[in-house]
Amino acid sequence: MGVNHEDPHGDHVLPHGRALRLGIGGPVGGGKTALVAALCRSLGLAHRLGVVTNDIYTTEDADFLRRAGVLAPERIVAVQTGCCPHTAIRDDIAGNLDAVETLEKRFGPLDLVIIESGGDNLTATFSRGLADRQIFVLDVAGGDKVPRKGGPGVTTADLLVINKTDLASLVGADLTVMSRDARAVRHGRPVLFTSIRRDTGAREVAEWVIGLLEDRPRERHVADRTRTASETA
Repeated sequence: MGVNHEDPHGDHVLPHGRALRLGIGGPVGGGKTALVAALCRSLGLAHRLGVVTNDIYTTEDADFLRRAGVLAPERIVAVQTGCCPHTAIRDDIAGNLDAVETLEKRFGPLDLVIIESGGDNLTATFSRGLADRQIFVLDVAGGDKVPRKGGPGVTTADLLVINKTDLASLVGADLTVMSRDARAVRHGRPVLFTSIRRDTGAREVAEWVIGLLEDRPRERHVADRTRTASETA
């Protein structure tokens, strides 16, 4: 596994020459798998993708993605964690790292590997040894109070996605309140609202990911500079 570097401004910088690893986490039923499918639809033609899913005892999420035909089936690898979902993405990441490395060896250089956590709670975060960037997914059906409850997943993820906005009026959730509270606890980190049921390509989220991929030449330059400095020290 490559060594992650930090740039002088504190940004997480990717090791030279490997795929961006994007973790997607959040509670059960929020739409994580739907978001993975949407990103594959939006990015799959222009970018080299791989997907790793996590379920405790089944391969249900991987099976859903394969049936949906959003990516070649062999580019989707299922991890059965057999334990609390956040353990496999934060505490004991070996199974997920093996799956990521299997995809990279199987298909050569990739642009993006999406790692979907099993359904978890507001504390779920990815180890930076596994994921370079993290998206946390909530849905409005949990109520408009959920963002202000905070938790590491809500407050520290690189992007917070609040999904199923089409259900807001049905469950009595106030999107204005959710937006206000989410922005208050995230201190400037981005928040996007979406309905993947209506926007099957999750366009705004896909644009955010494309921005990460387009930033990689800068990140690689910083990583090279860091490596050169360490070699000559």
